[in-house]
Amino acid sequence: MSEKGPSQASQLVSMAKAGYSFVMSTDGRPYGVRRNGPNVARPFKGRGGVRAALAKQFTEDNGGQVPSASALADAMTVLEGIADATDPVRVHLRVARDQERTVLDLGTADGKAVIVTADGWTIADRSPVLFRRSGAMVPLPVPEQGTDGIALLRDLVNMDDSAFHRLVAWLVASWIPDIPHPVLTFKGEQGTGKSYTAQMIVNLVDPSPASKRSQPRDIKAWSVQAFNSWALCLDNVSVIPPWLSDTLCRAVTGDGIVDRALYSDDDVVVLTFRRVLAMTTIDAGALAGDLAERMMLLDLQPIPKSARRGEEEMDAAYAAARPAVIGSLLDLLASVLRELPSVSLDSKPRLADFAKVLAAIDRVTGWSTFADYDAAAESVNADALEGDPFGSALVAFLDTHGAWTGTAAQLMDVIPPPDGYHPQWPKDATRASGRLKRIAPLLRSIGIAYDDTQRTPDRARQRLIHLSPSEMRCGTASATPTASATPADLHEPADTTTDADPATASAQRPHGTPADAADSPADAPDPRASAVASAPGMASHQSVHGTPDAENAADAAMHRTSNPGLRCPTCGQPMDPELTAAGHLAHPDC
Repeated sequence: MSEKGPSQASQLVSMAKAGYSFVMSTDGRPYGVRRNGPNVARPFKGRGGVRAALAKQFTEDNGGQVPSASALADAMTVLEGIADATDPVRVHLRVARDQERTVLDLGTADGKAVIVTADGWTIADRSPVLFRRSGAMVPLPVPEQGTDGIALLRDLVNMDDSAFHRLVAWLVASWIPDIPHPVLTFKGEQGTGKSYTAQMIVNLVDPSPASKRSQPRDIKAWSVQAFNSWALCLDNVSVIPPWLSDTLCRAVTGDGIVDRALYSDDDVVVLTFRRVLAMTTIDAGALAGDLAERMMLLDLQPIPKSARRGEEEMDAAYAAARPAVIGSLLDLLASVLRELPSVSLDSKPRLADFAKVLAAIDRVTGWSTFADYDAAAESVNADALEGDPFGSALVAFLDTHGAWTGTAAQLMDVIPPPDGYHPQWPKDATRASGRLKRIAPLLRSIGIAYDDTQRTPDRARQRLIHLSPSEMRCGTASATPTASATPADLHEPADTTTDADPATASAQRPHGTPADAADSPADAPDPRASAVASAPGMASHQSVHGTPDAENAADAAMHRTSNPGLRCPTCGQPMDPELTAAGHLAHPDC
């Protein structure tokens, strides 16, 4: 009786160990790497995985005999144990940073990669770092040297020079993987070529069969997409719900999703990623402040009928220019890597690492991408604040009244809610305080300082909010009062002269002040202050920030030049301007 040979599972394990080395990634996923092949990490399962390759090789080596499913499962379990015994290694997707050089995976079957240093770029037959592939990737064309690809790209996009320069800078930065990148947002009306432009741009960075994606339905669907692509574009975004806004922010700075493994009670899978994102929109609606600060908005103008080109013509022009465009972008990336170590910014905006790349590009090209990006970011912040009903009402109040100090509950009393129900209006003081935290960076970007580090001196120890517009903003603030604001003439200094010549008093009085008001005795009550107290709808505001009836014109002048919203949080009485100027937020006796 002949001896029984090794089992199919044993043969598969021996075959795998001879042809592959096995590693475990830092996110806990096993991979196999061909010993005599490209430096590409193959997953154990799925298309192009180790399991399918072993099954194919076993069948070829055994005269067409197909390994059983149980043998394959047993073999993969053993191989996963081998991988788990090794130290975790980082497995990259499309682009990697290797010390002082950047490595770009071309995605070809032979495993070639582009290595970019401060001295230039070359194509290596084998990547020096370990890459993984996904079904959402297709190969990049081999880049060309010695051509002006930037000029070729300029002819393919519909935007002004400032926007184009920022676009080129974003493309170059997209191959620097260890920094956050702003969400590139193409905005324009119908017929501006937003979707086609976004498709071209994404396919320069990380080409995919689905370079444009629809808005994901939930976080899990989004995480799967983001894990398998380095660059993603969400097309035709009309509304950004809060969960997606937060998710995009995390993807810019780095995100991680932990989920239960399939058919497992206690094991988990981890998806970690930092991605390069793009988006197209006609109008995304009101933006959250943190997302607005992570966006780079490019406006596209309508294309005249005489200048329109068919999609077939555009496809041919893009395919012909693409290798040269990629080559020129790599040239610019090499120059940026050379300049970056010496770049120092006096003023660092949000995403400061990306801003340094812009400054380096400006040195190389003579452009002004950093200044244009900074100016455009302020416009986006202002638009985001304008789209927030609570934020826009707050700005209108501060423009009329100046600096304000008080609790969140007092702030809700002085800012009237919009007519009817509004879902974005805070329902109570706690939510109002949270909303202020969110929009604080936007307020600072338009010249309104925000501070909440102080607390009331009473036993409640409530948080005090201090809002103060800058001098420049106060100089440009509108003098037109809103329906909830104190009339503007109450802020004009009153005439404190009691025994002056009537003619002189008439000449000194503010424009539009009645003669009997300006010439009234010193102990007469100010009729304008009384008018505010009795005006319809002003009672609630008077109790918090309105000016009390002055005993004489001199007191009235003092109250008008002080902050009408500044009251002692303990006793509720107006604060003396000298005390507030000295930094006191409450009466010392309280």
